[in-house]
Amino acid sequence: MEAIEVSHLVKQFGTLTAINDISFSVAAGETFGFLGPNGAGKTTTIRMLTGISPPTSGTATIFGHDIVRETVAARQSMGIVSETSNVYTDLTGWQNMMLAAQLYRIGRSERDRNATELLKRFELYERRDTKAHGYSKGMRRRLTIAMGLVNSPRLLFLDEPTSGLDVESNLIIREMISDLIKEGVTVFLTTHNIEEANILCERVAIIDKGHIAAIDAPERLKKTIQSVQSVEVAFLDGTSPERLDELRLLPMVNGARKEGDKFKLFTENPTEVIEGVMAYAQTHHTRVISITTLGPSLEDVFVKLTGLQRGGGISAID
Repeated sequence: MEAIEVSHLVKQFGTLTAINDISFSVAAGETFGFLGPNGAGKTTTIRMLTGISPPTSGTATIFGHDIVRETVAARQSMGIVSETSNVYTDLTGWQNMMLAAQLYRIGRSERDRNATELLKRFELYERRDTKAHGYSKGMRRRLTIAMGLVNSPRLLFLDEPTSGLDVESNLIIREMISDLIKEGVTVFLTTHNIEEANILCERVAIIDKGHIAAIDAPERLKKTIQSVQSVEVAFLDGTSPERLDELRLLPMVNGARKEGDKFKLFTENPTEVIEGVMAYAQTHHTRVISITTLGPSLEDVFVKLTGLQRGGGISAID
């Protein structure tokens, strides 16, 4: 049985079609990434899959339970972590956990056990009796995720779990996701961090303007655009706008941009570009201190499929 089965799902708001006839499935135990630019339809899709917003047409099931006709049964197997932390700041960490457990109708002994385990996992147990308004943003985010896991869900919806967090909280949450994957929990992840999806997800769907543009494993998606290869080069005397313009004119360079102290040159023929870069360095009396060939990244796939300009925002707020 699939964890999620979506068939011809449509969501309209008046004359606006936010989700336009999408279909996909997520296997039990799979980690599934859902990517798209602002307004693509990610959060709208999650709201339908979790029973918050009914679809205009089409169906969605969670472990075989129709999310509209069997909402309670479908929700019993899921945990939901929205992008905005739903922590009550006037309650302690422990009280927030107890409230979440009561909403799932979990018995006293089980909720005490689960809350203790989760607060320790997220390194919050020592602060369990402190009111949440004294928590940092990262701590509140970790508490939000702990609350979403208090019912030991088979399926976890994670909407931008690491957005804007400090390094420590980011690492703790990524480690938690990896642990859940090992335990066989199905994870549905939306993230603006494409590298995060590349590392964690077995498959990703890219949604754009309410349509699914592609669904596949990250590595297979990369192979669909092998022409988007690149050469990354750093020169001894640094970077300059003039140099960037000059590198764009090299044979077989389709595009170029500055990245930190390096230049990234896009090409279908890395070998010829490397030869051109070395010749350029010689004629301009500089030295190449590093040069690397790179295959297409998941970000390259995303940009190609959505037409989003590099440097544009990628978010889960729809």
